[in-house]
Amino acid sequence: MTFRPELSRRDLLLSSAGLGAAAVLGSCKSGGAARGPLYDISLAEWSLHRELQSKRMTNLDFPRVARAEFGIGAIEYVNSFFKTFARDEEYLKNLMGRCDEHGVKSLLIMVDGEGELAHEDDAERRKAVENHHKWIDCAAFLGCHSIRVNAGGGGDEAEKLKRAADSLVKLAEYGAKSKINVIVENHGGSSSKGDWLAGVMKLANNPRVGTLPDFGNFHLGDGQWYDRYKGVEELMPFAKAVSAKSHEFNEAGDEVRTDYRRMMKLVVDAGYRGYVGIEYEGDKHSEFDGVRKTKALLEEVRSELSA
Repeated sequence: MTFRPELSRRDLLLSSAGLGAAAVLGSCKSGGAARGPLYDISLAEWSLHRELQSKRMTNLDFPRVARAEFGIGAIEYVNSFFKTFARDEEYLKNLMGRCDEHGVKSLLIMVDGEGELAHEDDAERRKAVENHHKWIDCAAFLGCHSIRVNAGGGGDEAEKLKRAADSLVKLAEYGAKSKINVIVENHGGSSSKGDWLAGVMKLANNPRVGTLPDFGNFHLGDGQWYDRYKGVEELMPFAKAVSAKSHEFNEAGDEVRTDYRRMMKLVVDAGYRGYVGIEYEGDKHSEFDGVRKTKALLEEVRSELSA
């Protein structure tokens, strides 16, 4: 069967279940939170990667778990947990139905393992761009606003910056027809340098190319770190999503590696009013407790900033 996200979504919306999903999709496409709170809270699927990898839950369970366990109504997928289903319409309709059943919005898909978009070899880079097309189609089918990609590659940083920008623009042009954004996370290598990734954004200069600033992914290797607050501040002008990375909490409920009050003030002061995605990645707490602690801290900080 030819995978045609626009036709498939329209057919699905003709059903009664789909009519409920339509309201969800409309909100999700904007990429912003509902009116009211200073920011809304979403859940990144990687927060539950041990549950998923152990098969205690599946990607199809994710909408239910987000709502029932955490009271969260917006989710961010990781492609590795449904990698063989990117073009499987029946599977995706099932997933959309579960989102509708639990009142959950699909926001974005984090895409890994599809090649380096800043690869030094032109053929490899073209292949990587093409590999991402199916995830743009999948995101459109699910009603997401973006796919998250990586800007990996080797060689001279200045040349790599140009290659990354070129690939991102090509993907954005492909995604434009279905209104899907292509956003880059600081995720290792040069991308963990805020100034480098901001330079990629400036060179790309495309309204559908943006960033997903992650609070914790600023490790440069060999024990070296890019300043996380400086990095987030540099990436926020281009942000279409935000990842609230967490690892460990003290008795007061504060994250021990990141000052959430300082970090969220940077986010809010940049004018961002979209979703902030919980991404718990620690091992000091269970995944469920880590998500709950991150959510409680984000809510506490939101109340303080709102006041």
